Amino acid sequence: MNKQSGIHYLHEHKDSGAGAAVALPQEVARIRDTVVAGLGDLLQGAFDAVDDSLFELANNARSNNEQNRYFEAMREIRIKRKGVEKHFQTAVAHLFSHPPRSSAAVPPPDRNSQQTADSLSLVHNDDLEEQVALNAMVAKSRAYFQGPLIQLQTRFSVIYPDATEEDSVNPIAPEHLCGAFAEAAQALEIQIRERLIVLKQFDRYVVSNLGMLLDEANRILIQAGVIPNFRYHGKTGEQARQKGRGDPAQTRENNADYNSQSQSGSPGDEALFEQIKQLLAQQRSGHPPRSADPGLHVVGDTELLQLLTSLPQEPANYSTGNLSAGEPLVVDLRSVVQHLLRNTSSSDGKKPALNEMDEDLINLVSMLFEFILDDYNLSAPIQVLISRLQIPILKVVIRDKTFFSKANHPARKLLNALARAGIGWSASDEKTRDKLYEQIHTIVLRILNEFDGDIELFDKLSEEFDQFLSRENRKSSLVEQRTRESERGRIKSQQAQETVDQLLQEKLAKQRVPDSIREILLQGWSRVMFLAYLRNDVEHRWNESVRVVDDLIWCLHPHLEDDERDQWVRVVPGLLKSLRAGLEEVSYNSTRLDEMMGELKHELTEAFRTHALAEARDTPTETELETEMPEVQQTAIERQQELEDTAVADYVTQVDAIDVGSWVEFNLVNGTRFRCKLSAIIEEADCFVFVNRMGLKVIEKTRIELAHEMRRGRLTTLEQGALVDRALDAVMGSLRRNAG
Repeated sequence: MNKQSGIHYLHEHKDSGAGAAVALPQEVARIRDTVVAGLGDLLQGAFDAVDDSLFELANNARSNNEQNRYFEAMREIRIKRKGVEKHFQTAVAHLFSHPPRSSAAVPPPDRNSQQTADSLSLVHNDDLEEQVALNAMVAKSRAYFQGPLIQLQTRFSVIYPDATEEDSVNPIAPEHLCGAFAEAAQALEIQIRERLIVLKQFDRYVVSNLGMLLDEANRILIQAGVIPNFRYHGKTGEQARQKGRGDPAQTRENNADYNSQSQSGSPGDEALFEQIKQLLAQQRSGHPPRSADPGLHVVGDTELLQLLTSLPQEPANYSTGNLSAGEPLVVDLRSVVQHLLRNTSSSDGKKPALNEMDEDLINLVSMLFEFILDDYNLSAPIQVLISRLQIPILKVVIRDKTFFSKANHPARKLLNALARAGIGWSASDEKTRDKLYEQIHTIVLRILNEFDGDIELFDKLSEEFDQFLSRENRKSSLVEQRTRESERGRIKSQQAQETVDQLLQEKLAKQRVPDSIREILLQGWSRVMFLAYLRNDVEHRWNESVRVVDDLIWCLHPHLEDDERDQWVRVVPGLLKSLRAGLEEVSYNSTRLDEMMGELKHELTEAFRTHALAEARDTPTETELETEMPEVQQTAIERQQELEDTAVADYVTQVDAIDVGSWVEFNLVNGTRFRCKLSAIIEEADCFVFVNRMGLKVIEKTRIELAHEMRRGRLTTLEQGALVDRALDAVMGSLRRNAG
């Protein structure tokens, strides 16, 4: 294999002193586990895509030999896939315990440089093609993830012993990961065409998504205090800058076609936008129009579009490492545009200036993102991602001025969809495995990389995101439905058990009952009552089960009057029959049921024979029991609870205003915050059940408990309206206050 590639294989470092194993700190071990698991998941997606690609090629094959070749490659990869995945993950873990040093690495060659004939002659053609593909992966990823890679390399060099700036360490550098996969893939006995397909999918699914793992690794080290304030202020490459440039004439033509086909916005949107424009115009009242100033060159739409086309999608000094640290990207759009104008020279020598309409649009975009960055309803990680779209959205607004007046504008729809989907996202250590975060992250990166002025990109991304959400929502809806049904059943069972226990305790407290009878009622008959309550047959089964308890306790009490004793004789046979039938139905202690029923008959007979007066003297009356019960004094905690219950009366109304499906955020005593959705209100038990974005239950509270949480500031309801619409309403209110 070509040694000029910069790709490094583990067997080259196993015996070197620089690669000696070190005791991994806890943070590095955590990064290793996260990276190994994340790369394993990504690699599974890559192999699935390889299988699909080969199957499609086989279906479209022009001959049987070609078709058999692809099917043989599919079979080979399927057989050895698990082994390659395991080898790759083991190799990546080995990189952390035996990190290669940069001093042992040869830097990757310049892609524009020409290799000598001697060097090429030493490399087999197939090996050369494979090496070129690997070099392209490394070069692309190093250019794209330059910021987080440099941060991570600096931080790892602090942690690993004997590492210096000249001899730095980064176990998850792209060249190491690509080398580990190339080494693992050597087990696949396939031809170069199929091998290039494998590498292509590895690049698409693994290498292109390294940013998430790099961001997470930087975040873990920042939390551990390893150079937390380090920021990389590098410049993007010229190719990355040119990526956002397109043909202005073609772009204007595409946008004109798009605008002619777009549906018009609703009257409400247009009216609100017109009011905002009028308020902005009022702020300029008293100033003559700029077109009337002979010393100014008013920049037209075409010229402004050309200036914005040369603007990078993100400032050069913004590092993607900040993303993991949770720091939103703040861009002063007004200053950015003014800087462009200052560096522009007009043909007539006049000072360039914006026309009033374009300046208003730029101010609106700036105020829109000021609202987004202050919007509590957006979870912080999603807020950070959306904040990176400020410059692309500015370009969209200048190219298509209907952004603020049409609710169905593709870019506006996409922004609203991202914010709406991210409202329930909560930060977690498994961020790299979260499909929603990964999808939003991918969309943002695609806009930054692919947007060249064609607004149809937003339409395409919006459609893809809607399809993704549709799949995710179907799965979460099923889980949520099962959660609701499970919780309703659990709460109903709990309520039934509490009702049965309370009723039996109250009845047994009024009469002295033998221990054997108490055991039958509490351990056996309570199950019969429980099932009767769950069946909602209050008129028959439940009342009948309660009457059996009353009859049994009555029969155990001595009676003097003849009519009472006659009634006793009539009740006992049916009572014994009902008890046996009920206990047999619930399969209670079937091995000694006959013995227990014999004990019950004995107790009933003894109660009937015992002299009533003697029993009456020995048995405390209900009044005596009440007098014997000690008076319970109210504790200070109970008094405080009463005061709080009075204070939260107003908050109960606010709790009742929370609809099923609404999102809220809980702030626990330990400072932990989590977001969840109200899935069900179970009125019978006064229970509010909340689930997470996946439909799994996270917490349940009563109405009073929620009111207490709201009063203490630990419960906040989140607004679910469209993000841009809410931002425009906020801008409108701000402008009105300033005008007043």
